[in-house]
Amino acid sequence: MTQPSLSLVDTDPAELAVDAIVIGLHSQPDEGGALLPAAGAESITAAFDGKLTSTLALLGASGAPGEVTKLATLGTIAAPLVIAVGLGDEPSGSAPDPETLRRGTGAAVRALAGSGTVALALPLPDDEDAPAVLRAILEGALLGSYKFAGYKTKPQPNRRDPVAALQVHVPDAGDAAAAAEVTRAEVVARAVRLTRDWVNTPPNLLRPPQFADAVVAAAEGTGLTVEVLDFDQLKAGGYGGIVAVGQGSEAPPRLVKLSYVPEGVESPKRVALVGKGITFDTGGISIKPAAGMWEMKSDMAGAAAVGATMLAVAALKPGVAVSAYLAMAENMPSGTAYRPGDVITMFNGKRAEVYNTDAEGRMVLADAIARACADGTDYVFETSTLTGGQVIALGKRIAGLMGSDDAVERVRAAGAEVGEPAWPMPLPDEVRKGMESDIADISQTNSNLDRAGHMLQGGIFLREFVADGVEWAHIDIAGPSYHTGEPSGYWSKGGTGVPIRTLLSVIDQLG
Repeated sequence: MTQPSLSLVDTDPAELAVDAIVIGLHSQPDEGGALLPAAGAESITAAFDGKLTSTLALLGASGAPGEVTKLATLGTIAAPLVIAVGLGDEPSGSAPDPETLRRGTGAAVRALAGSGTVALALPLPDDEDAPAVLRAILEGALLGSYKFAGYKTKPQPNRRDPVAALQVHVPDAGDAAAAAEVTRAEVVARAVRLTRDWVNTPPNLLRPPQFADAVVAAAEGTGLTVEVLDFDQLKAGGYGGIVAVGQGSEAPPRLVKLSYVPEGVESPKRVALVGKGITFDTGGISIKPAAGMWEMKSDMAGAAAVGATMLAVAALKPGVAVSAYLAMAENMPSGTAYRPGDVITMFNGKRAEVYNTDAEGRMVLADAIARACADGTDYVFETSTLTGGQVIALGKRIAGLMGSDDAVERVRAAGAEVGEPAWPMPLPDEVRKGMESDIADISQTNSNLDRAGHMLQGGIFLREFVADGVEWAHIDIAGPSYHTGEPSGYWSKGGTGVPIRTLLSVIDQLG
């Protein structure tokens, strides 16, 4: 679906001739739960002659975060429909938490699918927090409007297209800083939406060669340098992990490298992004249970996010040199598949003993990380749907985070800022001891087949392939990369685009 147009307006919200206007609504616990229109809705509140909140209350509004209540205006203001979105308790400062606004805006815009033009009159502070709050509103609006096109062959009478145009009310529509936020939001949202499209694509239509071709096509004309290694080149180049995982499929693996170098920056910091691109994961010889296996089409979400992040980097042009490594393979059981008990020589020469072919992600990522370090980098930020242990430990919204102290803290802080939380996890010595192999440098999982600390085993394995002196972070997004429930906030059902906004924030900081 086409991304909505986005513009800033400073016309009185009550006079905007749009299909609907979105306002915020707070609850007031100290006032018995009375409703309070959020800042930005003053002229609309006045137009209703003091009856706006009482009418919304009769319609069931409570001000709870993300709650959406629709009210026909019957000519009271120019727009025929007011959408009140709950923003929680009245804030102590000048505006709600940015993530609350981001989620609320997304919910409201999604509820207005079928509308042509929608205006947003939401609270914007006049202090140093203004850019972050405006960014949250813009991102929430664009991401909340996303809907995967799908493959239905018959017309859907009840299907409503996403909102076509979004207007955001600001004090000064000509403000250069606000206009820059619009440009950034459009770039970031396109990257997230593309990632969602790739993750939501059926696995028969996005096998490794097709995925690589899609990334190359998306990078065309962006100024990024592109390198693609096919199966024969991977084999000749010593990428044992990628080859081992990919050799069981008739759709051969790929390694895609995308590179950006800033102009006019002497000796820029170097960042490598690495993403897991398993386009479908059966588990290989160690086959998965059938229940829920269809979701394994999303096992390439890390590579999708990394590839789309590079498209945003090319457009935003930070002062940091950024390269991305997308390790793509399809993990299938066949007569040529790799086996439990195999010893694989990885790109950096280390040898890994395989215990479970369903722990394939760390095999392809190890090669990609080693290649990134061999090319030269100061930081490695790797993201992957690596372990079910992440979901068990942290749930579906919070990513697992492991690595060196500096890189981990950068990712944690960035994730907290943009609404993509990640929780730092340890890399204990006793878990590493359980991964000793009798015949190789390391076993791919715990050599006693103990799943305790399974998420940590993945991080510890990947650490073996990070070069000395390189700061690194492993972001396990097994849960937050794919939303299986009903749409919520600015998340639609399916791919989410996590952690694109985190990675871009980290890159901004390093610039």
